[in-house]
Amino acid sequence: MIKCPENELIVIEKGELLSKCMEMKVNGLRFSQACAAFYEGNYELSYSFADDETYEYKTLRLVAGLDEEIPSITQIIPTAVFYENEMAEMYGVKIQMISLDYKNKLYRINEEAPLLPKDAKAKNAEEDAGGKA
Repeated sequence: MIKCPENELIVIEKGELLSKCMEMKVNGLRFSQACAAFYEGNYELSYSFADDETYEYKTLRLVAGLDEEIPSITQIIPTAVFYENEMAEMYGVKIQMISLDYKNKLYRINEEAPLLPKDAKAKNAEEDAGGKA
């Protein structure tokens, strides 16, 4: 019988993202998924890694403001390209230097960042307009 160990959630800062992803890869963990969520006015970005031998599952969690730019992990983990494009397109996460950036054309949708609440979109638009003035 296989006993599944508990999952580990590791809260990190933006500056740790690339080094922690590299650490997971070097330690033989398989990149499993990445996703975004909007919670209490911020993005919560999760990057999950699996150990196929021990069944351990580790998730890096990064909390970022709506206006923060997040470095892409695609130079380290090329398969993250679709996850990062999805985070950018569905939530409006500002991800820098995705190896293959679909520029909001991954999905055929008519609304910008459809999973981001309307009040957050308005705040984001105000911040973008303020930064360009």
